[in-house]
This record gives sequence, structure tokens and C-alpha cells, in this order.
Amino acid sequence: MKSKSLLRSTVLLAVAVGIAASPVQAGAITHQIPFGGAQFVKLDHPQPVRESVRTEAVEFFWYDCSHSQALEQPLQAWAEKHRADVALRRIPAVWPGSPDEAAQRSHARIFYTLERLGQVDRLQVSVFRAVHTERVDLTTEATATDWAARQGVDAKAFGETYRSAEVTRSVEEAAADFTRYGVNELPTVVVQGEYRTSPTQAGGVEAMPEVLDHLVQQEQARGH
Repeated sequence: MKSKSLLRSTVLLAVAVGIAASPVQAGAITHQIPFGGAQFVKLDHPQPVRESVRTEAVEFFWYDCSHSQALEQPLQAWAEKHRADVALRRIPAVWPGSPDEAAQRSHARIFYTLERLGQVDRLQVSVFRAVHTERVDLTTEATATDWAARQGVDAKAFGETYRSAEVTRSVEEAAADFTRYGVNELPTVVVQGEYRTSPTQAGGVEAMPEVLDHLVQQEQARGH
């Protein structure tokens, strides 16, 4: 799997900070009350949010990460359930200096192209499926355009948007955001620019909604 080098880097990082020594295993269902540092961490440098009314949740993901794929639908369902109070914003991971940076930049370009064409909601799950199940190489403009056309997207519009300065700028911003938010594993969700969590920290994908609920309620109690 093409994500092995990234996942290997993540495991090594986890060992370095002591996460691997925790009894919590990725994918396990554990609900630890009270909530605390085991389920999330507070950012050293809180980041600005785009929402003025709703609480913002920012997800960092990669199409070639199986854990990102596993979280996609549960996270979307959680966001839909709380859409009156929560704004979900996705940022495709571009991990500067990682062995997978080139592939991540290509996948980020696909995401921002689909976003500008208004196709993300319709095709987000399909991109994951193409990469993981259909084994489609989406790291070049030609293969990405061919795949998009087969999904009913206008090939000319896709290609022009894929190459656009706006998409290039968004990819660069994604790389900068990855560093600013202190992301060190995928997927990662940051609530209100202050609290960072992940399936590893939460105790599995299944535990993420509960942890996110807690963080959102905490922000609302603070008067956001």
C-alpha cells in the first residue's frame, strides 16, 4: 500500500512520544471518562477559525490513508447531525519533507479541484474507493482527469481547474496549515483551532464522535 511509508513514520513518531506504550490500540472501542489528555491535546499555538457562529472542526486527511478512509463517513455523519452548531472543514494532508509529500500534493490538488467544481460532497467517498479498492493511480493530471471524467465531471473544466493558480495556492496553504496545526498523524481533527484529536488518541474511529461531542460542548460552554 502506498501509504506504508507515511504510516511507518507515524508509528515511529508515536513511539518517540510514548503513545505506542498506551494500552489504547487504533481501532479499539474505549470510552474514557473524564476526558483529558489521553483523548486530545491543546495546541501550543491556537489557530484562527473561519466561523463566527458555529464551532469549527478541521479534518486533515489523505486519500491514500486507510484510517482517513475509515473516518470519512462517520465524520461526515457526525457533522451532518450537528450542522446547526458545527462547521466541518477539510484540509488534505501535505506533510512537508515526508516520503509521500509528492503523492499528497497530487491528491490535495484533486480535492481542491473537486471543491471548486462543487463535487467534493458527491465524490469524496469515491476518491477513497478509487485509491484503496480500485487501485487507481491518481497522482498525475492525466489519470486524475480520466477518473473524474468517468465520474461525470467535465474533463476540460477539471483539467483547467487542476492546473489553476487558485488550486496551486490552496495546496501550498494546506502544507503550511499542516505545520501550523502541529499535525503528526492521519487523520487528525482540530476543534475550534485549539484542540487536536485523532482515532489513535480517541481510542478508535468509533470513539471519535464522542470525543468531538465533548470538545464542541466544551467550546459552547465557554460561550462560543
